[in-house]
Amino acid sequence: MTLSIRNQLPGTVTAITPGEVMATVGIRLAGGQALTAAITLEAVHELGLAPGSAVRALVKSTEVALATGPVEGVSIRNQLPGTVTDIATGSAMASVKLAFDGGALTAAVTRDAVADLALTAGSPVVALIKATEVSLATA
Repeated sequence: MTLSIRNQLPGTVTAITPGEVMATVGIRLAGGQALTAAITLEAVHELGLAPGSAVRALVKSTEVALATGPVEGVSIRNQLPGTVTDIATGSAMASVKLAFDGGALTAAVTRDAVADLALTAGSPVVALIKATEVSLATA
């Protein structure tokens, strides 16, 4: 299967916390970072997830927000520090590529956001991703 989702991060399930309908799934990425996905309990069973399962975390580039440093006091569970490697700017939107230990991400943000944050190649950033925006796939 080929997907249009650019951000496909390999990792290993570390924990599953089931709820009545949804579950949170803890994932350790290749670089050692922790990531949390909030998926349906039905999906956990259909994918056969358990601690130690190999997964691929899928995140649309439009669901990745950027900050110039760690953010406190927000409900966003996933904050991945990295460095901007490339920026492609259009008339309204920009594609910002960043590298972090063991991986890479692409964020689709407005051109104004790139300017307001003064982002350039080499800028340190933190990728912010809500747990509900992380989908999981198995190998």
